[in-house]
Amino acid sequence: MVDSIAQGTGQAAPAGAPGKGGARDVAEERREIDAAVAGQTVCSLFQQAVRSFSGLVAHRWKTGDAWSEMTWPDYGENVRDFANGLVSMGVNPGDFVNIISANRPEYLVADMAIMHSGATPVSLYNTLAPEQIEYIVNHCGAVLVIAENRAFYERLLKIRSQIPNVRSVIVIDPDDELAAEDWVTTWDQVLQAGREYAAANPDEFERRWKAIVPDDLCTLIYTSGTTGPPKGVMVTHANACWTAESLARAMFVDPGARTISYLPLAHIAERLAGEYLQVKLGFVASFCPAPTEIGKYLAEVKPEFFFAVPRIWEKLHAGLSAAIANNPDEGQRQTAQKAIEARLRKLRLEQARKPVPDDVEKAAREAEPVVQFIRSLVGLDQLKVVSAGAAPIATEVLEWFHAIGVEIAEVYGQSEDTGPTSWNRPGQVKIGTVGPTVPGVEVKLAEDGEILVRGGNVTKGYYKEPELTAETFDAEGWLHSGDVATIDDEGYIRIVDRKKEILITAGGKNIAPSNIESNLKQHPLIGQACVIGDRRPYVTALVVLDPEVAPQWAKGKGLEGDVAALSGSDEVRSEIQAYVDQMNTKLHNQEQVKKFTILPDEWTVDSGELTPTLKMKRKVVNERYGDVIESMYSK
Repeated sequence: MVDSIAQGTGQAAPAGAPGKGGARDVAEERREIDAAVAGQTVCSLFQQAVRSFSGLVAHRWKTGDAWSEMTWPDYGENVRDFANGLVSMGVNPGDFVNIISANRPEYLVADMAIMHSGATPVSLYNTLAPEQIEYIVNHCGAVLVIAENRAFYERLLKIRSQIPNVRSVIVIDPDDELAAEDWVTTWDQVLQAGREYAAANPDEFERRWKAIVPDDLCTLIYTSGTTGPPKGVMVTHANACWTAESLARAMFVDPGARTISYLPLAHIAERLAGEYLQVKLGFVASFCPAPTEIGKYLAEVKPEFFFAVPRIWEKLHAGLSAAIANNPDEGQRQTAQKAIEARLRKLRLEQARKPVPDDVEKAAREAEPVVQFIRSLVGLDQLKVVSAGAAPIATEVLEWFHAIGVEIAEVYGQSEDTGPTSWNRPGQVKIGTVGPTVPGVEVKLAEDGEILVRGGNVTKGYYKEPELTAETFDAEGWLHSGDVATIDDEGYIRIVDRKKEILITAGGKNIAPSNIESNLKQHPLIGQACVIGDRRPYVTALVVLDPEVAPQWAKGKGLEGDVAALSGSDEVRSEIQAYVDQMNTKLHNQEQVKKFTILPDEWTVDSGELTPTLKMKRKVVNERYGDVIESMYSK
């Protein structure tokens, strides 16, 4: 079946996606990128960055209210010392070392140092339970684990007897008591051991990293697991360097451009943008320890390059929209709303490829100072490249941000192709699509609409999973994405849904739940939504209130209470029912949400309904709320 689809008469992407350079020859791009990265590894790319960006800052982080900085030469020195320290601890080429920590400079120093020692770094999501950590540590056979502090160490301690290959835990921020434990080596001890080892073995560091070849692993990316146990995607040095080169050809930012590292480094998006692409382009990365703090860091850093998952954009949109709507100054409120409306009129004409009348152009131009002020309120006023990815995002949210001058370019891809398959180029965004392929990547559609991907970004498969690898990566080099898509005559890709998540109603209607869920989340009261309907007579939905917006909305209505209390409020239900009724007028009859239930819970990563990148675990939700779902079909 896999081979027949791969070799079938699928729809191929047009070669002529729009752009300043005219038609694109994917095969020629592939040859150029192959030649540019021939023989390159992440380690050689890093060493070049240390030399090329020697006068620039690589990392910034906060201690209290003060910012500290690490230059590229300092970064290089720390990597050398830590790599030598690992070698002195017996780390050998081919070994695996796990990392579990919040985003901070030591994380990337450790990751890069592990590679330079000849070993392979494997990140662990910070939210993993001890049993989940045990699975990954044992699956890859890690010999060491690097943990940020006591909280992470104690999770490892609970499973110490179950992870016998782990010789020591290196703790970045140990307290005095922890530093004295027999299973602990401190960060500073590793650095000191590295300096001492280098004095006695001055050539070993160079010998180790220069012995690495492009086909060696640079990491395993364990999927966050929306279903089943996580799979270890084998990303090679060639994959990482090729993908960084591909994206660099489509990004126009100078060395020293500001960015924020805040998404989990265990996810391919942050690993690619915050590490591999950083050493390629020389970004200055400011570390934000948790996604919940991103609003504060945006205002301080004012990034020039910024990537965010849809939930971040949805929260920013809800917050800014509420601030405008609740502005007590009626004049300012109307000025802001009229400015956005003027810009939306122009945007929608441009997106429809229609001429923009002079009066519309003039109104949009006059609105620029107003929307510039709105952008500056949240630190989005100096962006040059801005993207969204990892899950669907509603068209209305994208249009709103484009209207205020934040040109969000959706990107599409997965761990199995080192992050990106396609990307809307800055200045060439077609809202509602995930853009044409990134340079050098080839796509086509199988007979059932599944998107197939081929390029230097496509990885080797899944670690220790030959059968699953054969199912996903075929003999001709095509990655079977599992996503259903369409491709327009300009080469822009539109994702319909996950192949396995498409709902088929009892009447045989195919429904993409993510589109309806994105629409539901457009109401500021709704934080999360799960659409139900597979083998059912009609579509229903589970709704979770936004824990920040809902109490504020309720307060304005004279109501009190948290999410649990408000879930039973008649006023809240009436508000959401009115919105659902309005939404349903824009959907086909079979797609319309006939019933919904407002849950008293919050869905979080810790409670298990969301992945670390804030994607819903559909299987978990369906199992956990089975009785609630059944009640919507039995009444």
